Amino acid sequence: MQEFKREVSRRLSDTITADEDVIHKFIDAAGDLAVNLVVAVIILMVTFWAAGWASRLVRRVLARAHRQGPPDVTLQSFGGSLARYVVIIVGLIAVLQQIGVQTTSILAVVGAASLAVGLALQGTLSNVAAGVMLLLFRPYRVGDVVEIAGRTGTVQALDLFVTELATPDNIKVVMPNAKVFGDVIVNTSHHARRRVDAVVRVDTKRDVPALLMGLKIRAESNPLVLTDPAPLAEVTGMSEAFVELAVRAWVEREDYAVVKADMMLAARLLADSADAPLPPPPAARIKPAPPPRKPRKTLVRRLRG
Repeated sequence: MQEFKREVSRRLSDTITADEDVIHKFIDAAGDLAVNLVVAVIILMVTFWAAGWASRLVRRVLARAHRQGPPDVTLQSFGGSLARYVVIIVGLIAVLQQIGVQTTSILAVVGAASLAVGLALQGTLSNVAAGVMLLLFRPYRVGDVVEIAGRTGTVQALDLFVTELATPDNIKVVMPNAKVFGDVIVNTSHHARRRVDAVVRVDTKRDVPALLMGLKIRAESNPLVLTDPAPLAEVTGMSEAFVELAVRAWVEREDYAVVKADMMLAARLLADSADAPLPPPPAARIKPAPPPRKPRKTLVRRLRG
C-alpha cells in the first residue's frame, strides 16, 4: 500500500513539474512575442518616418541638381515617390523578419508562383513601367495644361502609379499611368506661343472685304496680339447660304483664352453690323520680372562658409 502511494505521489509530482515547464515555456514565448511585436511596431513607425524623410531628401537633392535653372518638379515628384516606396518595402521586410516570418520562404514561394503574381499585378506593374516611360520621354511636366482621354487640366503630380490633374473648375482627376501613356496626350503648354482662330459665318450679301478689314484692325489693336507673325483675316469657306471668315493671330500661351474671347466677340458684333460699337480691347499683361540669378559658389567661397 505504501509503495502504491509513493508511485502515485511520484507520478503526480512529475505531472506538476511537466505542467510547470509548459507554463514557463508559454510565458517565455508570450514574452518574446510581445517584445517582437513592440519592436516590429517601432520598426514600422521608423519605416514610415524614414520613407517621408527619404522622399524629402531626394526632392532636395534633385532641386539642388537644377540650381542653375528652374526646378524639375516632375522629376522631384517621381523620385520622391520612388524613394518612399523603396523604404517602405524594406521596412515591411524587416517587420516580417522581426515577428518570425521567414522572408526567404516567402520569396521562394513568390518565385515559384511568379507567373500567377505577374498576371495578378499586371495592371500595377504596367502603371510603374508607364510612369518610368513618361518620366523619360517627358510629354508633360508638372504645371502643364494637357488633354488626356477627353479630360483637360493642369498636371499636379506624376507619381509612381498615377498622374493627377486639376480641371479648370478645380476637380481632381487621377489617371493610371498606363492609360495616360497609351492614350493621345495633347500638351497646350509646351510651346511659348499659340495661334488664336476666330471663325464666323456671315450672309453672302454682306460686305466681306470690309468685314475682313474690321477683323484684322481689331486684332492688330489688341496689345496682347503679337506683331510677328502679323494677324491674318481670310475667307475659309463659302456656300450658297453663307461665307465663312476667320481671323488668326499669334499670342503668348498665357493670353490665349483672353484674346480668343475678345476676337470671337468682335467677330460676332461686326458680323451683325459693321458699325456696331466694340468693347475696349483687353489691357496689356504686365510680365513679372525674372528672379535674379544667384552666383554659383566657388570652392573657395564654400570653404569660407
